[in-house]
Amino acid sequence: MNFTLKNIDQIKSRGITEEEVDRQLMLFKTGLPHINLKSAANIGDGICELSKAEKRIYVEHYNAKKDALAIMKFIPASGAATRMFRFLFQFMERYDPNKESINSYINRNKASELSLFLVGLEKLPFYGIVLETMKKYNLDYDMLSNDGKMLTFINTLLELDKLNYSFFPKGVLPFHKYHDHIATAFEEHLFESASYASSNNVANLHFTISKKHKPIFDAEFKRIQNKVEQKTDVKFNIAFSYQKESTDTIAVSKNNEPFINDDGSLCFRPSGHGALLSNLNALDADVIFIKNIDNVVVHEYKKEVAEHKKILAGVLLKTQEKAFGFLKDLEGKNLTEGGLIEIARFLRTQLNVVISQEFEKYSLKYQIEYLKGKLNRPIRVCGMVKNEGEPGGGPFWIKDESGTVSLQIVESAQIDNNNKYQIEILKNATHFNPVDLVCGIKDYKGNVFDLSKFVDVQTAFITNKTIAGKEIKALELPGLWNGSMANWNTIFVEVPLVTFNPVKTVTDLLKPTHQVS
Repeated sequence: MNFTLKNIDQIKSRGITEEEVDRQLMLFKTGLPHINLKSAANIGDGICELSKAEKRIYVEHYNAKKDALAIMKFIPASGAATRMFRFLFQFMERYDPNKESINSYINRNKASELSLFLVGLEKLPFYGIVLETMKKYNLDYDMLSNDGKMLTFINTLLELDKLNYSFFPKGVLPFHKYHDHIATAFEEHLFESASYASSNNVANLHFTISKKHKPIFDAEFKRIQNKVEQKTDVKFNIAFSYQKESTDTIAVSKNNEPFINDDGSLCFRPSGHGALLSNLNALDADVIFIKNIDNVVVHEYKKEVAEHKKILAGVLLKTQEKAFGFLKDLEGKNLTEGGLIEIARFLRTQLNVVISQEFEKYSLKYQIEYLKGKLNRPIRVCGMVKNEGEPGGGPFWIKDESGTVSLQIVESAQIDNNNKYQIEILKNATHFNPVDLVCGIKDYKGNVFDLSKFVDVQTAFITNKTIAGKEIKALELPGLWNGSMANWNTIFVEVPLVTFNPVKTVTDLLKPTHQVS
């Protein structure tokens, strides 16, 4: 495309090339292929169900090895809490206290989430904070009617000149109310890391955040550091990184032409969590735990959560040790036919790699190269939780355009909604992905892989958005734990539901794993 000089300067200033923008524009015009599901992964067919004895072995193996390892916890934490309070904003926009009561509004609109919020109000971790804030602004809460109290409470929670909670990142909002203090998700991640992601009493945590939020996170760490380090006897090294402008993607109009902002500039947008592959790729560690900022629990559940993180890490280490041994054998090139068959069996049974039917016809030299190519990859061990309700993205066997079958994490947005066969496979899924990963990013020689080489670029997807009331199309990069890891070696392990406790909406904080008994 012929860009103006102003456009070219804008593109270069973001660290993007004109060729990359042209490539993105072409994707809008040609479209991106849907994922071709072959079948849903389930227990015994892509998902491991471990016995108590096996779990104990993996925990003990990890505990025995961890102090000799560089361990990192990687936590995507860039999102603001806007979505958590979306239903409250909708209520405040639509509700007219002069025309109906709040209860009437709830019944008329079937606003079950609002009802749950109001019923559980006193159990929310920030309840006391809101009351104190109202006193500060001389709002006489006790003199108001019940509806007046509710409206004043919500206003205080959301208004720009009061608490303005929807502006803040989730990580620093009040999440859990203990008897002696209120904990943020950031604090809970520190306590959790001390229980499974520390080595020699040191825990390294890496948070990806928005640059504008760094002072808030810095202040939160300063506030809690001494307390958490004293209680856990662990020292915390905290690092932050930001989603790079070079990972933003161009937006287009409905006609697939670049969307031009009012000032004449091209419109670029953040490209989803797949952009964080660049952040992950900059790390150097033997074991990396990946978990979202909002997936935390109160203290009484931490032991069970930590045990299953150690299980996944133990699976990673044992599998990695076996793979590294085989790679060294392959490098020696003194393997017998039986040795090659053993490696192929390991790939198939332990790493879910579908071996080519032509493998036995290959020459010995090519068999060795083929097995090395399949083995020498990053490894991800992913916890999988049983579906409870409508299945969404999760573990599936897929077949790519070349006919190669592999085990992948697939989002529902990647599936063709008009294909009844594909939708039937989606409906039959037994498990879903709770973003619970333990990753090995080094090769058998101790070198860090270039993770960008293992991405399936065809798993990007296009979404519909609006800017200033105008419809646009946006391009999201292959998801961090989806297409960005498509060519990693993959192991799925069933984990209990207690390990999955995201806070997508504020009422999730009323669930048992977020309440102190």
